[in-house]
Amino acid sequence: MPSLPNLPSDHLIRYLNTFPKMKQKLPSNVTTTQACWGHERDCKAEARFQTPQCPGDHTGWVQSKQAQVDTFYYQADFGYIQQQLAELTPQCLPKYLTDSSLECTRYLRFCRGRNLLFDFRDLVDREERIRYHMDVLKPGQLLGHCELNRTRLTGELEHTGSALQSWGPELRNFDVLPEPVMESNHCDMVVDTPTFILKIDATYNMYHHFCDFFNLYASLFVNQSHPAAFNTDVQILIWETYPYDSPFRDTFRAFSQRPIWTLSDVEGKKVCFRNVVMPLLPRMIFGLFYNTPLIQGCSNSGLFRAFSEFILHRLQILFEPPKPKIRITYLSRRTKYRQVLNEQELLEQLEQNDDYIVQRVSYERLSFVDQLKITRNTDILIGMHGAGLTHLLFLPNWACIFELYNCEDPNCYKDLARLRGVHYVTWQQRDLVYPQDEGHHPEGGAHAKFTNYRFDVPEFMRLVDEAAKEVRAHSEFPYHQQSKKIGPELQKIEPHHEL
Repeated sequence: MPSLPNLPSDHLIRYLNTFPKMKQKLPSNVTTTQACWGHERDCKAEARFQTPQCPGDHTGWVQSKQAQVDTFYYQADFGYIQQQLAELTPQCLPKYLTDSSLECTRYLRFCRGRNLLFDFRDLVDREERIRYHMDVLKPGQLLGHCELNRTRLTGELEHTGSALQSWGPELRNFDVLPEPVMESNHCDMVVDTPTFILKIDATYNMYHHFCDFFNLYASLFVNQSHPAAFNTDVQILIWETYPYDSPFRDTFRAFSQRPIWTLSDVEGKKVCFRNVVMPLLPRMIFGLFYNTPLIQGCSNSGLFRAFSEFILHRLQILFEPPKPKIRITYLSRRTKYRQVLNEQELLEQLEQNDDYIVQRVSYERLSFVDQLKITRNTDILIGMHGAGLTHLLFLPNWACIFELYNCEDPNCYKDLARLRGVHYVTWQQRDLVYPQDEGHHPEGGAHAKFTNYRFDVPEFMRLVDEAAKEVRAHSEFPYHQQSKKIGPELQKIEPHHEL
């Protein structure tokens, strides 16, 4: 029997309720609750990991307040996982335990298989590096010994417009091997370790790479049919021949203890995988994170909060108790565009307020783990529109993200803040922000993202004060009633449930 996975306590209880036999590993004096994630069929609403918040009136999208909450839940929370599980359909059925198998959700967004053969011999002859390619495999280069429903598989190929929308570009090449894969002489290499094959969005842009990490995390739940679902003894195979390099690569340590593979590690071979998962993808139509269509008036996805806690826990990011003063982190850009021309003036004004502890950081100069240590212990995160604001995923639940200026892209980080459940503030007074020029897009034309800005100091301070009020008003912030007194004992403010 596998050992208990390394999970936060209120995640672990839900894992144990999914796999009750694992409770035998608990000490005899430990009791458990009936908590569930929310994707389980018998999970009651009050036992879910979290319920979305929809404080405003429902709009014409839906006919009732409950429909508004439910819509958000199935768009962006564990309800989305429930839908994926309901859609799982066999594409290739085994007759015997040693046969191959393949099952997928609708449009081949998520697939998993057993005893499958991938023929990578042709890759050694490819002159160009492979990334975002839809022709990695040719017909007959993905094989299994099972009863293939060709009509059903072909019917799911609608979302193959790009490599990152579905697994259609790969699975359209699936064919049947007349003999069991593992008993044949076809395998040059057998991978016994459960393997996740990833088609990733980007490596150096935090927003886009975390589309990959988040969907990998969500896929753990879709694949959660065995107690080893959260184990790290798994192999990650990235579907490209470029060497994997990323400032955020430490995040993979939350998922796997093994070195990352790319197609360069398997090219020239026929590779047989005993267990392989093709996770949810970063640019799916109506997908999670990048293309999530959010209903108006709702926020606080439990799935996004669970992801945040999972990553912070697995990477062992220290949590410090909040202080009576608001901790402000200002992200200073070292890029050509979107610099704040009067940054020093703004910071000097902030530092004059005795209610604030202010630090200016340039995250590109720090390791990602060190970045997370700062973010997790920040109450207000301030920065210009840019991928660094993706750090809002790892702010405390009571925190506020202040997107200093959205550069005419109003929904990107506002929606991400809604998903994570942190408050969001941005600049509203267009006459009080002063661009250096009209901006010059590399492909021609004016563009707000390609210039630098100066900001009105009083309006900046007003917005920071607004953000601070939201932080103090949050029920989990220990000084939420404007109190500046230090209590007799600072408690660790983290989600806690009795096991």
